[in-house]
Amino acid sequence: MGRGKFKGKPTGQRRFSTPEEMLAGTSNRPRTFKRVEEEAKEEFSEEESGEESGSESEEVDEKRKGTQGVIDTDNPNHVKAKTLKAKDLDLGKTTELSRREREEIEKQRAHERYMRLQEQGKTEQARKDLDRLALIRQQRAEAAKKREEEKAAKDQKKVEARK
Repeated sequence: MGRGKFKGKPTGQRRFSTPEEMLAGTSNRPRTFKRVEEEAKEEFSEEESGEESGSESEEVDEKRKGTQGVIDTDNPNHVKAKTLKAKDLDLGKTTELSRREREEIEKQRAHERYMRLQEQGKTEQARKDLDRLALIRQQRAEAAKKREEEKAAKDQKKVEARK
């Protein structure tokens, strides 16, 4: 049975309290949420006081998240994080590096060694670069000398043309 112009939601129909239900106090909906919270706190405190008076020798469990407080599991594979104190640490013990870490360090050292040899000009690539650089310097020097000669010849012609 439809109520009003609104279409029913897939999660359920709208339920409105009638004025008669509100006056009679038989409405399912609480008038204030504070009352519901207070009732829940009272129930919780009653449960705690009942537990404390009944068994004081039990240990107080730590606060658990989610359903952990409800479900008590015994997992043999679960390892709790072990905290180490500073005085318990062994400084003499060296940790072994993994294969990837060792390879990374070797790669860095090889690159540094290659760059040192490169700077000294001892590698094949460095020799080729130096030869190419010497050839370029020689070509530039020849071009500069040629320009100087052309400039001198041009100036010579200007001087002869004025005479």
